[in-house]
Amino acid sequence: MTRQGALTIQTNRTILVDTHHEAFEEVQKYLSLFAELTKTLEHVHFYRITPISLWNAAANGVSFQHILDTLQTFSRYPVPKPVLDFIDEHFHRYGQVIFSNQDGALALIIRKETLRESIGNYLKSFDLTPTEEGFLASMEDRGSIKATLIKHLIPVKDLAGYERGAKLPFSLRKTTLSGAKFSLRFYQAEAAYLFSQWKEGSGVIVLPCGAGKTIVGIAIMHDIQENTLIIATNLEALHQWKRELLDKTTLSAHHIGEYTSQEKSIRPVTLTTYHMLVHRKSSSEDRHINILTQYQWGLIIYDEVHILPAPIFRMTTAIQSKRRLGLTATLVREDNQEGEVFSLIGPKIYEYGWKNLEQQGWIATAKCYEIRVPLSGEDFDTYLKASHRQRFRIASENINKLTVIEYLLERFRDQNILIIGHFLEQLEEISRVFGIPLVTGQTPTEEREKLYDRFRNGTLTALVVSRVGNFSIDLPSANVAIQVSGIFGSRQEEAQRLGRILRPQSQDAHFFTIVSQNTIEEEFAKRRQMFLIEKGYTYEVLYFTPKSKTMVQEVNIP
Repeated sequence: MTRQGALTIQTNRTILVDTHHEAFEEVQKYLSLFAELTKTLEHVHFYRITPISLWNAAANGVSFQHILDTLQTFSRYPVPKPVLDFIDEHFHRYGQVIFSNQDGALALIIRKETLRESIGNYLKSFDLTPTEEGFLASMEDRGSIKATLIKHLIPVKDLAGYERGAKLPFSLRKTTLSGAKFSLRFYQAEAAYLFSQWKEGSGVIVLPCGAGKTIVGIAIMHDIQENTLIIATNLEALHQWKRELLDKTTLSAHHIGEYTSQEKSIRPVTLTTYHMLVHRKSSSEDRHINILTQYQWGLIIYDEVHILPAPIFRMTTAIQSKRRLGLTATLVREDNQEGEVFSLIGPKIYEYGWKNLEQQGWIATAKCYEIRVPLSGEDFDTYLKASHRQRFRIASENINKLTVIEYLLERFRDQNILIIGHFLEQLEEISRVFGIPLVTGQTPTEEREKLYDRFRNGTLTALVVSRVGNFSIDLPSANVAIQVSGIFGSRQEEAQRLGRILRPQSQDAHFFTIVSQNTIEEEFAKRRQMFLIEKGYTYEVLYFTPKSKTMVQEVNIP
């Protein structure tokens, strides 16, 4: 039987969604609960059902019947049986293996009899004792067993409990140090409450950049009231956490320590970076993680958990007795290690939609554009003769992009503009040509902070930033972002860069990506834009003519 549904479901679990169907927006909302967006074209979007997408759905209380109803209601054709079988198998795997604490030993409770023999084989290298319900193991092997089982597509529901940290009583301020009224936004309070009620004790909260993930982390710290280790992406993010803690809680500077290359102070709340945890000067020197994990933490916060370095995954297997919170704007990882995040940090506990927050005024309304500009004739000849990797760099550093930047700087001269890119030589040239300060990983911390402060207070209205601008810089006045180059097709990077301009503004934010026309950069741009589509944004393609400095469809830029 054929129906005029929005979905075409293939036997390989790929779902094609008709973008012109009247139920398109409704279908997207439902699919995002249990499927992952993989590709977007003008007339069709592609989703895929994966084990992790189903486990997260199960962990978040999405029912098996709801998934079936969504597919059967909106599918143009009958749902293929292999797809139904796959959903049945993997959705119900979550909860079939449960960890509990049995008199200090790790009890593996296996609720599906047919899994017991397989799991016994997978875990041969561990010292297991058979029981009526499954096995007993050492609590020290908790993380390693999880990591082993996830490789065989067996998720663990971990109810083995956590060590209590040293008590840390403090309150949230009702008025910040700057005199502003402070209270949790409803979704921040909701996320913190769900984490505090979460039986597994650890997991991931997904919120857009600019929505206040740091505040959610602070609210959860307040609920737990125990010593906390916070791992940030860089020193700027670390200092942002410290500012927010001092501004919005009764914690004093005496309670907060920094564990960095400049200062090694362990306090009830200790801030460090991923780099610091994995860094060591020699092979014989202990990594700093060995020092930090021996402290009596009640909570470990992984900021921007989607960029968690591989060595941190390995280290996290050893600290499963610590309660863990991952904060991120997107669970997309370019290394396909989402399974490790699920297994070692925890399932997705809470997510609130980007567009919902925008519509409610909590983050800025963003208008997204891709501006295509041609290579010069000489550069295009060079491009055609180059290797794949060389082509990407030639397209990224297209000299005609300078003309587009000049146009946009003039068009938005009264706004606060961030120019963001990947290649340092390109950014240095932009900085020199337009006389705009540049911030890179080599910029001294003190100079960086001075430039950020000038941008925040309005004495500087444009700033060029390298990849250091991708993560956790607090520049709430920024409302125009011009992306000139990036890491191939990174959806993760797209999320971070869009997030730089999503702090609430009195006017719309504008996000521009400048792309070399008829080059490999166009293909990578499509992959990046999947993130925008996934979060409910639309983007418009514009064409720029360098010689005349005109924009086709210029009228569409407000």
